[in-house]
Amino acid sequence: MPRPCKLRWVGFDPEATRFKPCGMPLRDLETVTLTLDELEAIRLADVEGLYQEDAAQRMNVSRPTFGNIITAAHGKVADFLVNTKCLIIEGGNIMVTEREFTCSECGHKWSVPFGAARPNACPKCSSTNFHRSDPQTGCGPGRGRGYGRGQCGRQGGRRGRGRM
Repeated sequence: MPRPCKLRWVGFDPEATRFKPCGMPLRDLETVTLTLDELEAIRLADVEGLYQEDAAQRMNVSRPTFGNIITAAHGKVADFLVNTKCLIIEGGNIMVTEREFTCSECGHKWSVPFGAARPNACPKCSSTNFHRSDPQTGCGPGRGRGYGRGQCGRQGGRRGRGRM
C-alpha cells in the first residue's frame, strides 16, 4: 500500500487559471490540467531560480519529490504549448502558506504568513474593518445569514477570472 501524499506548501494564488490559444474555440481544444503544486514548482524553480533543494524545502517535500513534480509540470506545459491545447490550473494536494486579508474600507489586499499574528489594521488606510479572504475562491465574508451556500454567486470557480 503506497504512502499517503504529503501536503505541498504553496505560497501564492494565481490570478488566471485558464489559458487557450487565441482564435480557437474552446470546444475544439483538448485540455491539460496543471495542479497548483506543479505551478508552484515552476514558479520556484523557473521564475525565482531556486535550486531544487531550496525549492523542495519551501514546498515541504523531499528533493526527489520536487524533481518529480517539476518534471511532470514541464511536460504538461510543453504539451499545452506544442499541441495547441487549453491549460487549466486547479487541484493538487496543497496547503496555502499565507493568509490573505481584504480591507472593507479601501479594498486593499495583503498577505500574512501562517503562524504570524493576525494584523491589527489595514497597512494602507489603518482601518480595523478588514476580513480574511478565502485564497481558493477569492470570497470575503458571507452575505446575509449563510443559507445560500453559494458564496459570491459563483458557478464553477473564480468569478471574472480566467474566462475564455
